[in-house]
Amino acid sequence: MNENKVILAVGAHPDDIEFLMAGTLALLKKKGFRIYLSSIGSGNMGSMELRADEIGRKRYNEAKASAKLLEADYYSLGESCLHIVFDNPTRFKVTELLRKINPFVVLTQSPQDYTKDHELTADLVWDACFNASIPNYITHQANPAPPTKKIPYLYYADAIEGVDRFGNPISPDFYVDITAVIKIKEKMLACHESQRSWLKAQHGMDQYLESMRQWSRKRGSEVGVKYAEPFRQHKGHPFPQDNILQKLIGVIMRDI
Repeated sequence: MNENKVILAVGAHPDDIEFLMAGTLALLKKKGFRIYLSSIGSGNMGSMELRADEIGRKRYNEAKASAKLLEADYYSLGESCLHIVFDNPTRFKVTELLRKINPFVVLTQSPQDYTKDHELTADLVWDACFNASIPNYITHQANPAPPTKKIPYLYYADAIEGVDRFGNPISPDFYVDITAVIKIKEKMLACHESQRSWLKAQHGMDQYLESMRQWSRKRGSEVGVKYAEPFRQHKGHPFPQDNILQKLIGVIMRDI
């Protein structure tokens, strides 16, 4: 597998990627990159009617259908939602995912968000990006992949509503103009019909697709385009420091 053509997006739950990162992934797909989608959680808490195993299967199939729109593969790591933890067994699973896919660029959740599942996903992915290239880090998984040769570029997507758990705004590093691919993003999100039903019942939130459009439009208005997705880059030691997304698809830098 050519690591320079592989992109991995990791969400906490099925549909997080579609809501926060799918436009950017669609642009990368158009540039010839191979896209992989994954969620740490199975989505098994997202129903008022179905049992956990039933809704988990349904959400897996919805995520597969969404990924197919980008000719992408989807992997669920099978953790129970609301039970995601930063422990060694979970670290092993996420690191093994990184080794098997061997991505050039990784996109994941914001480390500050409204739910701990999102925040822990950011921590687990950051940790796995670092661990994956260490030969003596053993994942204890079946048919383990070899260590990667380098640490990938790592980017954090927007937080839900752009704020941390206290409601404080989170400032992006840059924005990606997704105006040209908003219909693809919408089609991918529409695959997650069960999540729309869940949000309506649990959060009193309907207009699932329109909510995504409204938020993408709001972020776009901050930088003078119709629709946008914001990101922050992980630049801690020893991660890559240059913004490769600027080179690959172009970005709009935030005015300081």
